[in-house]
Amino acid sequence: MMFKKILVALDRSEIGQQVFEEALGLAKLTQASLMLLHVLSPEEEGSPYVPMLSNLDYYPGLTSQSFELYQNQWDTFKNQGIQMLQSFCAQANTAGVTTEFTQNIGNPGRIVCDLARNYDADLIVMGRRGRSGVMELFLGSVSNYVLHHAPCSVHVIHLSLTPKTDELLKQTTSTLRVN
Repeated sequence: MMFKKILVALDRSEIGQQVFEEALGLAKLTQASLMLLHVLSPEEEGSPYVPMLSNLDYYPGLTSQSFELYQNQWDTFKNQGIQMLQSFCAQANTAGVTTEFTQNIGNPGRIVCDLARNYDADLIVMGRRGRSGVMELFLGSVSNYVLHHAPCSVHVIHLSLTPKTDELLKQTTSTLRVN
């Protein structure tokens, strides 16, 4: 199957790098162009905590401060997302793959599907965190939503934990050698 346009859904977790590398490999193979997407959502690890707006009336002094703090954290979060996208975009362009990026705010699953439709993507590449049981039940998984609502094929990458295990082994063996 040939792909012309691949939408790459990224987040700033360790799986983001794996998702990007996989998508870049596919794009090189099929001469496809890439659209990198980062969705700003409160669910992402590292996302600033949303202050409860209902308490605003009771603590007028505190709120403007906490809101300002939140605003600053949110700006940092946004900038980190853009930096990640720019860095991946530069790597892809250097590799000769036509790449653009966008960062949107909202429900990740819905945004991925909408953008895939508008961008006319042939394939969505995304990661899966592998949340267990109860978390999955309450939050639902983004990959699960996309699999059911996407207008095109979806390639889901599972976070492989092997590099960490190898690293741990190396550390253990080198420590043993020292003794």
